[in-house]
Amino acid sequence: MSEIKCPKCGEVFTVDKSAYAEILLQIKNQEFEKEIKERMEAINREKTAETALIVEKSKKDQEKTIQELKDKIARLEADNKLKEKEASSEKTLLENKYHQEIEMIKKDNERLVEQAIHEKEKKIDELNNKLLLKEKEFALEENKIKEQHAFEIKQKESEIAFYKDLKAKASTKLLGETLEQHCLNSFNQIRMVSYPHAYFEKDNDIVGGTKGDFIFRDTTEQGVEFISIMFEMKNEADETATKHKNEDFFKKLDEDRNKKNCEYAVLVSLLEPDSELYNSGIVDVSYRYPKMYVIRPQFFIPLISLLYNANKNAAEYKNQLEIIKNQNLDITKFEERLLDFQDKFSKNYALASSKFSSAIEEIDKTIDHLNKVKEGLLGADRNLRLANDKAQDLSIRKLTHNNPTMKEKFDELKDK
Repeated sequence: MSEIKCPKCGEVFTVDKSAYAEILLQIKNQEFEKEIKERMEAINREKTAETALIVEKSKKDQEKTIQELKDKIARLEADNKLKEKEASSEKTLLENKYHQEIEMIKKDNERLVEQAIHEKEKKIDELNNKLLLKEKEFALEENKIKEQHAFEIKQKESEIAFYKDLKAKASTKLLGETLEQHCLNSFNQIRMVSYPHAYFEKDNDIVGGTKGDFIFRDTTEQGVEFISIMFEMKNEADETATKHKNEDFFKKLDEDRNKKNCEYAVLVSLLEPDSELYNSGIVDVSYRYPKMYVIRPQFFIPLISLLYNANKNAAEYKNQLEIIKNQNLDITKFEERLLDFQDKFSKNYALASSKFSSAIEEIDKTIDHLNKVKEGLLGADRNLRLANDKAQDLSIRKLTHNNPTMKEKFDELKDK
């Protein structure tokens, strides 16, 4: 145990070792803190003094720097004034040059604007001319369409009149002939426009006891046929007792088509007038006979056009095929002609050789005969020469000697 006396009140009290050690530690801490505080204060005083020195030095340096900057600014201002003066002169020159360039640009722009306006006016005039031309073309096309429409209306009216006329006819033969004439007239109306090189004529060539009514054919520019149609026209009067059907004529039409080497067969028919099938339009009956159609008269021209356009597209292939075919045919014919020539030449050679021998014999005989003739002619020549000598020796004196009458005649001629 230890006794401790309070320095303020003088009271003495007892503390144990641990409490004493704690109090002692507090005293040491207080002294340590006091020492630290004093040292910190000393350090702060030194720091303050140093800071004051630094501030003072910094202030002096700053003032020096400021003065240097002021001097530099003064020099710069003087330089700037000089440069401003120079720049002002240069600015004036640049402004003058700028104004001159602006004026030139304005003039160029005015010229370009005038040129652009001129070009635009020119283009407007061209467009107006094109517009007028288009309007004229449109008017012509419109008139053409109107004329075509009027033509079609007239054609339809003609067909209507034709059908009405057909109803009024009583003779079956006359009706058939009228239908044929109708189809022929319809084709001739468009022949030169649509089919200028086509063949469309009545079939007058009887083969196997029968013939069709009309045949249509057309070829390419190279002469290759690309379409052919056999037409049969059928009709009968309402009063006919036995009514025919379209299929009654299929077999004969197919036979006529094959006999005349036509690709298509078409029956133009007014038979079975109440049939919905045949009244519906172009009827394909290829299920009965290949490439065969049944139509009413109003579909006569449309069907030709349809088949014509379809086959025209394949015409080029037919041309190429025909060229290849002709090439092969030419080679074949050349070989055939060569073999035929060799065979005939061999025969002709044998015949000529035989005749040549006979001819040589005949020539030999002829030579012998000619030699004989020659000898005869030579003998005749001698006789003629003697006669000539005698004739040359003959004179008027000799002729009139002992002949008073001849002498008198010659004397008269001499006197004349």
